[in-house]
Amino acid sequence: MSILNNLINGISLGSVYAIIALGYTMVYGIAKMLNFAHGDIIMVGAYICFFTMSKMSSSLLVGAVAGTLLAMAVCTVLGVVIERLAYKPLRQAPSLAVLITAIGVSYFLQNSALLLWTSNPKSFTSVVGTNSVKLLGGQITVTYAALLTVVVCVVVMLGLTWFTGNTKMGKAMRACSEDKSAAQLMGIDVNTTISMTFAIGSALAAVAGVLFCSSYPNLMPTTGSLPGIKAFTAAVFGGIGSIPGALLGGILLGIIEIFAKAFNTNISDAVVFLVLIVVLLVKPTGLLGKVVREKV
Repeated sequence: MSILNNLINGISLGSVYAIIALGYTMVYGIAKMLNFAHGDIIMVGAYICFFTMSKMSSSLLVGAVAGTLLAMAVCTVLGVVIERLAYKPLRQAPSLAVLITAIGVSYFLQNSALLLWTSNPKSFTSVVGTNSVKLLGGQITVTYAALLTVVVCVVVMLGLTWFTGNTKMGKAMRACSEDKSAAQLMGIDVNTTISMTFAIGSALAAVAGVLFCSSYPNLMPTTGSLPGIKAFTAAVFGGIGSIPGALLGGILLGIIEIFAKAFNTNISDAVVFLVLIVVLLVKPTGLLGKVVREKV
């Protein structure tokens, strides 16, 4: 039954990676840039929720809901501000300049968190408590946090799929993803569309930060770094730019990591990235990625 427990834990962890990866894949798919500060927005969201819950300790449910909503609001504004100040001036710049800027924003957020909240780890209280349910006569234990994470991941994925396919803004995002110049000629406000993409991705990062810290309660200024990198790996693994690809890549990556940890904790991260290398050697666009042919 340890295999089933590991599978459930892997799906739970992979669901967090998938939610974060959705932010990466949306930004890359529409703006064609890699926002490596995305992982640190996760950390900011987790801190906002942590302090809100600590101020409303009389009710876990009220504190969790208020903390999550406030974290989403703050991270949404933060994502839009980062895009306007750091990335918008570099729309026509070489990709290397955007990459260096993203790394600089990441370090800025980490060091700002270090000044505000110090390096001492905070013990994050799970938004659904520490209770769990037992299945198959008590042989399998599933925490409420794991169940909530999987449910939220599925709801977010379905919601984004509906949003991009059925709303005016979603269709504008798809048009910008295909060709920004043509979309602008058709009357689409490209700047607003890209800002909305960053806003949605940052709000999802806040949710992912709350869910991640509910399962792994140590919170510090570097909390979002490694999950952010792994979520980017999941986005590439599944096919960056594809919403179903982000979900598939995140779930598979979480399962691989948990089973690798069960075998040997010291090599789990190496196994994750080794699998990515093997997949990209076989299918360079990722599992669900599409080959984009450049017109000459």
